Amino acid sequence: MSDLLTGFAFFLIIEGLVYALAPLVLVELAKRLPYVPEHQLRLAGLTSVAVGVGLVWLLRG
Repeated sequence: MSDLLTGFAFFLIIEGLVYALAPLVLVELAKRLPYVPEHQLRLAGLTSVAVGVGLVWLLRG
């Protein structure tokens, strides 16, 4: 449970940094997001999950 909470804390830190350091970039990204094809968003999400799982596996292995 501690690892899950630590991961969530890191997520909040990174998310907060994006909002604090580059809010205009985030707004522009949000404006463009509806025009990105669904399959491209899905592929980006699956790639992100795979990289994350791979990193955890390497670090914990």
